[in-house]
Amino acid sequence: NTFNLPDSTIEDGSDYFTPVLYTGNGATNHNITGVGFQPDWVWLKERSSTSFHQVLDAVRGAGIRLETNSTGVETTPSPVGLSSFDSDGFTVENNNGYNQSSQTYVAWNWKANGSGVSNNVGSIPSTVSVNTTAGFSIVSWSGNSTNGATIGHGLGTAPNIILTKCRSHATSWIFGIGGMSGFGVNDYLNFQTTGTKLSSTTFYQGYSANTFQVGVSSADEMNKTGRTYISYVFSEVPGYSAFGSYTGNTSTDGPFIYTGFRPAWVMLKRTDAAGHNWFVLDATRNSYNVLGAYLNPNTANAEASTTFFDFTSNGFKLRATSSGINTGTIIYMAFAENPFKNANAR
Repeated sequence: NTFNLPDSTIEDGSDYFTPVLYTGNGATNHNITGVGFQPDWVWLKERSSTSFHQVLDAVRGAGIRLETNSTGVETTPSPVGLSSFDSDGFTVENNNGYNQSSQTYVAWNWKANGSGVSNNVGSIPSTVSVNTTAGFSIVSWSGNSTNGATIGHGLGTAPNIILTKCRSHATSWIFGIGGMSGFGVNDYLNFQTTGTKLSSTTFYQGYSANTFQVGVSSADEMNKTGRTYISYVFSEVPGYSAFGSYTGNTSTDGPFIYTGFRPAWVMLKRTDAAGHNWFVLDATRNSYNVLGAYLNPNTANAEASTTFFDFTSNGFKLRATSSGINTGTIIYMAFAENPFKNANAR
């Protein structure tokens, strides 16, 4: 009886993570509501046509974007795209990537803790917006070209995943997976590519309860003097988030991945072979099983659909034979609608 399971720290995942859908109207001051909180990290994508993935956060400030499918520096578009983070969502302006008339959009919203505070725990000072309950922090810092430098993240527990982008120079996104079971501390992927898992001491060197340790890369991706960086840091919270990997079986009766909750959002990437996209699916765009509507964080492609998997009350079940999601080793990030104790089947 699931009633006998222990209570989760987070009983409703939508208190800390929510996808919202909206249709653009081409106007100024288009208020997007229904998030349920003031978001601190908004990842926004036009679904109905080709458009870059826009990433905005409260530490860097509303309007300042990075793009997950690009190595480009952060910019503030003109006209501005997202103009404010609001108490129940955000406001977008007359910009095609955010609010083109009659186009459809999805925004994935995470709650951290506002614009951030100073953190001097590491050898490099940082500005940190942290939500320890949800295991998520946004960390802004500047490089010092010191191998083995440490940066405070504020979580109080060792992170599983760290996503870092140089804000000031055109570089790859470095998706560190060294805090997940089954991977080495130096393992990472390039977020904007279809590449395989790589390993290097020039990026991540350690994950601890208070800091993460970095090397120095020659191409500005990590810890170069005169460069500014943003890192999105995640640690697993039982009943709310799950980060791990599974092995595909190339069958329509694919593996079941236990998360301990009914997922609201899942991102996948095959790590042992190159040439495979990243995939994001969520329960808001897919209101019933089998889920099929997906977006690729590494491309500007419009939303597409195919058979992927079922969301269940305690995980997800693969229903496709695709080599990108059900062959070899695949990593996943998942966030909850409800923990297993409080969840119903779809």
